[in-house]
Amino acid sequence: MRWWRGGLAAVLGMGLLVGGCTENGRFRAGAAEVGDPYVPGAGNGGYDVAHYRLKIRYDPGSDRLTGEATVTATATAGLSRFNLDLAGLTVDRVRVDGAPARHRRDGNELVVTPAHGLPSGKSFTTEVAYAGVPQPLSIGELGSGGFQATGDGAVALGQPESASTWFPVDDHPSDKATYDLEVTVPDGLAALSNGVLRSRASRDGWTTWSWSEGSPMASYLTTLVIGNYRVSTGTHAGKPMVTAVAAGLPADGPAAASLARTGEIADFLASRFGPYPFDAYGGIAVADERIRYALETQSRPVYGPGFFRGGRPDTEVVAHELAHQWFGDSVSVARWSDIWLNEGFATYAEWLWAEHDGGRTVARAFATEYAVTDWTRQSLDPGRPAMFGDAVYQRGALAVHALRRAVGDDAFFSILRGWTTERRDGTATTADFVAYAERVAGRPLRALLDAWLVGGTAPALP
Repeated sequence: MRWWRGGLAAVLGMGLLVGGCTENGRFRAGAAEVGDPYVPGAGNGGYDVAHYRLKIRYDPGSDRLTGEATVTATATAGLSRFNLDLAGLTVDRVRVDGAPARHRRDGNELVVTPAHGLPSGKSFTTEVAYAGVPQPLSIGELGSGGFQATGDGAVALGQPESASTWFPVDDHPSDKATYDLEVTVPDGLAALSNGVLRSRASRDGWTTWSWSEGSPMASYLTTLVIGNYRVSTGTHAGKPMVTAVAAGLPADGPAAASLARTGEIADFLASRFGPYPFDAYGGIAVADERIRYALETQSRPVYGPGFFRGGRPDTEVVAHELAHQWFGDSVSVARWSDIWLNEGFATYAEWLWAEHDGGRTVARAFATEYAVTDWTRQSLDPGRPAMFGDAVYQRGALAVHALRRAVGDDAFFSILRGWTTERRDGTATTADFVAYAERVAGRPLRALLDAWLVGGTAPALP
């Protein structure tokens, strides 16, 4: 994520598997949250999701969404019941492995009790039929997130949470899954999402757009953008490219010009980070002023209008969100306290791209940020209120460049390319990254990175 500016810590207690009472000593209730203090109540325990199949119909006239979600998962413990995250929508029925299941709501939790206990290791399928008018989430100074109606449709995105406002989900990046989405909207409106566009078909005044994301994706990286958009389709490097610009933005304006360089920027980043990790490219520029940020929604980032007000293209924000396809999307954080692994590397990618594109050099960017950094604010485990603060982004990027200066360019870029290859489609922590960097560089690096990420005074330049 990057917002528009217009106008190594203790391990967290995560990964809870089960909780509650046992049933015949074999089954028990899955935990109602994953245990990440940055997102209290988010995620669930006792199972691992492999795939979501979503069928959604949205009527902009009434703002009403109807949905059918099929969630395929594997029990990681014997389950008598389990939870899914779902905010504000009404559930009509639930079936587990084809049999009716009891269900109830507990705040933003959907509590499901199958007809029979689910043994550990069992693959099971949960079908949920639901409907209602989705409600957006406030994300403070960044504007709003979740599923929110717009003048001509809707936009669903946000970080660190958003998915639970429009479908039942294990809403934490530690549980990544693949997705198929069919969304039906009135004829004439675009319905844009992640991955590859498989088909588009019209019937009785409604059009169904079918999208597929075949690489594991964290739930907050899902998006759905509905409305009047100028949609461009093509291919890049043998993969489909879909970009879209809201009709409310100029056809030949800076948003369109910025998105037009998506392939070029992705190719440059691939030369530094390794092969592009997904099956599709793209980007979406929205016109809604409530979206005061850009977000790295997988394979197709979404950009708020504030980045394109100056009358000139902003390719650095495109570089930032595309860098997240490697750092944040393909390799996701296992817990939100490590968010610098996403934002520090994406900010550093801005520096790399600016230098490549004839702008400020990396050395100059480093010197400028080093001079103004508040070293009392740490990058690693910054606390929930500061998870999108300058220390995560700018100080995180300083730590990345300090690593580069310490180990040299050859080892540095070997670390980056090897890391994104070894951890592709998975999750990781800061400790994982430090261990990998030390292995490749052949020297201790923890003290160096500690100084740049969490130390309270300006570190000496390596």
